[in-house]
Amino acid sequence: MIALDTLLAPFDPISLKQMDNVKLLDRVDTKFMFREELLPAILERMRPEYYVLEINGQRYNHYETLYFDTHNFGLYLRHHNGKLNRFKFRARRYVESNLHFFEVKFKNNKGRTIKDRIKRPEISPVIADKAEELVRSASNVDPSTLRAQLWVDYVRITFVSKTSQERLTVDTRLTYRNDGHQVDYNGLVIAEVKQGSARDKSVFVDLMREHSIPQRSISKYCLGVISLNPDVKRNRFKPTLLYLQKLLRAS
Repeated sequence: MIALDTLLAPFDPISLKQMDNVKLLDRVDTKFMFREELLPAILERMRPEYYVLEINGQRYNHYETLYFDTHNFGLYLRHHNGKLNRFKFRARRYVESNLHFFEVKFKNNKGRTIKDRIKRPEISPVIADKAEELVRSASNVDPSTLRAQLWVDYVRITFVSKTSQERLTVDTRLTYRNDGHQVDYNGLVIAEVKQGSARDKSVFVDLMREHSIPQRSISKYCLGVISLNPDVKRNRFKPTLLYLQKLLRAS
């Protein structure tokens, strides 16, 4: 397993407070997947161009996220079927800082992602109180139809561009779990570039092109649904799943 502390030590740090200027709650997201063994070379090229988020001396952080959907995965199926104006609902714990949030993510018909969130005392498998109010105010989904469907745990490194309004998250050591199953994706990296506009220049996107790493649009939630539910519809994601299988065989 790659030693993240060593790889991240040369980066200039940025604090959570400093990063507030690049929240990008209304943004365009671009996703990539690649093998973890490529990470050292990519980070070396990134180092002069990006800050790394540091919290209490830690430059990578553990996330625990609980996703909600209808009993028949209606939100997942909207994504699978290519429907625009779709929602995700999740509760998230930032492990090192022990902060908890309930979040609503909306992707509109222009491809922009808009996120609303509220702080919570803990992760709850039930949507109630302020979380229920947020679902009603930020979406057209009835919160009573939503139930906890799966957990995803991973390690996240957050970078901020030194020259543009761009954040980059690099997620690795993914584990999906529900009541009866667990699936680990060791050796996989999922990177997501978050920008105000897809036309903005990105050093990281240029590096992906140099390494012949294509953009992939599947979300971590959709990958989790597929991984834990073998009977769920998945035709739309087959090209990405085949690409993922090829990556894992090569790692």
